[in-house]
Amino acid sequence: MEAKFNHFDGEGNAIMVDVSAKTPTHRVAVAQGRIKVSKPVLEAVAGHTASKGDVLGVARVAGIMAAKRTSTLIPLCHSLMLSHVSVEFTLLPEESSIQAECTAKLDGKTGVEMEALTGVTTALLTIYDMCKAIDKSMELTGIHLVHKEGGKSGSFDFERPGS
Repeated sequence: MEAKFNHFDGEGNAIMVDVSAKTPTHRVAVAQGRIKVSKPVLEAVAGHTASKGDVLGVARVAGIMAAKRTSTLIPLCHSLMLSHVSVEFTLLPEESSIQAECTAKLDGKTGVEMEALTGVTTALLTIYDMCKAIDKSMELTGIHLVHKEGGKSGSFDFERPGS
């Protein structure tokens, strides 16, 4: 079965998908990503010694704010009444990286995947911004949807190709 792009009308014009006839369901999306950093950056983040302050605390708030503003950043996304957004971090010293995970939830007519992805990406970008004075060679990597549930398409769990 060929996937249908529903953000276009019959003439190929970009449109916002009409969800007015859909029944609200509980929806959850979880997205993850990483930022590869140098040892000095990882030490500054872990030790709370970065000159701009609490890197992960600020990045958490930035990710939450971004998830709430997704419809103003991504064309054709619906404005959503989110019931929950969280951003969590895991320091991975063996990889010299920081993993961010954003969870978004609501009861509604459309999913929250874009909100979770926007939240995790903005959190990682905030880490970059707050640490670029130490090292500008940081790299955002592996940003992806980990899990989603709710709606017509049901549940999804990410499986890395080849695993």
